[in-house]
Amino acid sequence: MNSLETVKPSLHDHIAFLSEKIFQTKTKWPHFQKMIEDIVQISQEAKENSDVVVLERAYVYGGDSLFAALFDKQKVTVVDCEIKTTKERDGYQKSWTNDSRYLRVPSEIRAPIENTGLPSQCADLVLVPNVVHHVSNQEAMFAEIARLLKVGGTGYIFEALIRELHQIPDDYVRYTPWGFKAILARHGLEMTSWHPAGGPFEAISYCWIQALQYIPENERREKEDWFFNKHLPELLEMDQKFTKNQVRPHTSFPVGYSVFFKRVQ
Repeated sequence: MNSLETVKPSLHDHIAFLSEKIFQTKTKWPHFQKMIEDIVQISQEAKENSDVVVLERAYVYGGDSLFAALFDKQKVTVVDCEIKTTKERDGYQKSWTNDSRYLRVPSEIRAPIENTGLPSQCADLVLVPNVVHHVSNQEAMFAEIARLLKVGGTGYIFEALIRELHQIPDDYVRYTPWGFKAILARHGLEMTSWHPAGGPFEAISYCWIQALQYIPENERREKEDWFFNKHLPELLEMDQKFTKNQVRPHTSFPVGYSVFFKRVQ
C-alpha cells in the first residue's frame, strides 16, 4: 500500500498542501514528490516516542516547520537553520502557507545548522530536507549532524542536483551521491542507500522554467502558455517513459535524490 494512503485525514490534507502549494510537484517540480513520500514513510516507520530532530529553513515560511506535523507519535525538535540571509528572507514565502490544510508547528530553536545548541546524541533520527546546499561550512554541518545522532541513529537528506544559483550568496554546493558518501564517512556516518528523483526530461523542464524568467514580461506570457500547457506535460511524460540511457548505460541524470545514512561510531 502507498504510504500516503495510510495517514489520517488531517495529515493527508497537510501532505496534499505540501505537494500542491509548497513544492508544486504536479505543475513545476515533480522530484520533490520523492522527498514528501520519503518523509511520510519515515514518519510511519519511526518508533513511537523516539527523538526526531528536523533541520530545516522554517524562517522562509514564517517560522513554522513543514514536516514536524507528520511525526505526531514521536518527540520532535525543529531547528530553524539560520544562514547569512535569514533576516532579509524572513517570512518571504509565508503567504504560501495561507491554507486551511496546513498544520502549523512552530520551530523551537533558531540557530545555525553547524551549532544547534542541542545536546549530543539526542536524536534517533535527523532529517535535513533541501537545506545542505545553503550551508557554507559543510564539514561543520556534518560534524553537527553526527554529534546529534545517537550511535545507531539514522538520518535522511534530500538534495537537488539540478538547480539555478539561488538565494545568492547562500548557495554553495551540489553533491553527487558519492560525494555525500565521502563526506558522511569522514564524520562517522555511513550512507546506507540513495534514491534518484526525476530524470533528463524533467531536468530540461526545470531549465525551461528558469529560462522563461529571463524573457521580458511583455513577451513571457505567450511562451509560458506554450510551455506549461503543451511542452511541460510532454517532457514529464517522456521522463516517466524513458528512464535509462540507451547509449551510455553507466550514466544517469537525476534532478535530485534522497540519501539515507546512520551513525556507526
